[in-house]
Amino acid sequence: MELISELADRTCQPCKGVPSMSKEKVEAYLTKLPGWRLDGDRIEKDYEFKDYITGLDFANRVGRLAEQQDHHPEILIRWRHVSITFTTHSIKGLSENDFIMAAKAEREYARSIAKLPP
Repeated sequence: MELISELADRTCQPCKGVPSMSKEKVEAYLTKLPGWRLDGDRIEKDYEFKDYITGLDFANRVGRLAEQQDHHPEILIRWRHVSITFTTHSIKGLSENDFIMAAKAEREYARSIAKLPP
């Protein structure tokens, strides 16, 4: 299984007509993404920040990446917390794109905490 950085370097691919991932494959990917959890046909994680504006900046970074990759999450911004959820609506389940984007979110979170530019 790939490291988070290798997964984050990948590009989302169109997956219309592709079957959703097996539970075994989903669980294997989740072992590489600390803190991400499975909720039915979705994966999700809650990120914590020292202040609201850092979380807001993180959410904007993830949103820009999602637009570039054409794979969009649900993002909930709260005071000092941002929750991100991925699923692939076109296949009504999880695809590799969800895990690629989760890895990209992990990279952006590390940058947000270290205060690195995008």
